Amino acid sequence: MTYLVTGATGFIGGRLARRLLAAGHSVRVLARRPEAAASLEAAGARVHRGDLTRPETLQPAMDGVDGVFHVAAWYAIGAPAAAAEATNVQGTRHVLEAALELGVPKVVYTSTIAVYGDTRGRLVDEGYRYDGRRLGWASAYDRTKWLAHYEVARPLAEAGLPLVTVLPGLVYGPGDRSLIGDLLRRLVCGRTLAVPAETVYCWSHVDDAAHAHVLAMERGHPGEEYIVAGEPRRLVAVLRQARRWIGSSSRILPLPHAALRLLSRLARPFDARMPPVYTSEGLRVATVSYTADHAKARAELGYAPRPLREGLPPTLEALRDETRCATR
Repeated sequence: MTYLVTGATGFIGGRLARRLLAAGHSVRVLARRPEAAASLEAAGARVHRGDLTRPETLQPAMDGVDGVFHVAAWYAIGAPAAAAEATNVQGTRHVLEAALELGVPKVVYTSTIAVYGDTRGRLVDEGYRYDGRRLGWASAYDRTKWLAHYEVARPLAEAGLPLVTVLPGLVYGPGDRSLIGDLLRRLVCGRTLAVPAETVYCWSHVDDAAHAHVLAMERGHPGEEYIVAGEPRRLVAVLRQARRWIGSSSRILPLPHAALRLLSRLARPFDARMPPVYTSEGLRVATVSYTADHAKARAELGYAPRPLREGLPPTLEALRDETRCATR
């Protein structure tokens, strides 16, 4: 089979592209800078120069494929919201409209359980809908992914696009450059971590997230949505367990949500001068729990994410190997 993967230079997309290549598929990847995909090209992928915000660059990469994985997304705390809008909303529209126009047999779109907003630890399912416009959003990422999910992907599926939507939760693993990856690196280096006390995430290993995309392509029903998150665990508890697994001397300081929300309001005038994690948006996002139930994906796709006790210890070892811990 021949597949196009957008976002193949990213965390999940890169693992997905390599998984498809290892299975013997022909893989095309879309990259604004082809040199960023050099390792994928060396592994056998065909790299197409393209940009989600320029629809005329998409069809040459998509023409004649058996399926499209649209994984690419913009995520950056504290950055201009216009960038999120251009990639997450308009970019998704361009990719899915091109797939519909070309008659691509099947498309898998990567949404996120962040479209459900702050679930406060409750395991919601695919039938749940968060009214973000009334209640507000923690970040530009959350808002634009909601728009892409409900105002782009769903309407195009209803218009006839054979679309399967997957919604990952928090994805971890070796090579993670997100804020969670940074936290784990600081933990293995023995640093003190100040983290939100009550925040809960659904944790899934990056290889399981990539496999979920393949399962969605192979077994997912067009028009359906599948939560592909992992087990729900409080961030503080995970970091404490990780500290024991890796034998770290890191100190973990839980911060109450009320204090973080107050700091978020106070930080707003200083956002332009603050590191992303300490901006008003970064502090606000820290208090949000993203949790959802993957029972449907387990039953219909065969999705079975590994538990944290299996996925996190080798991740910590890999992060320790790839991290140069500065001396104090």
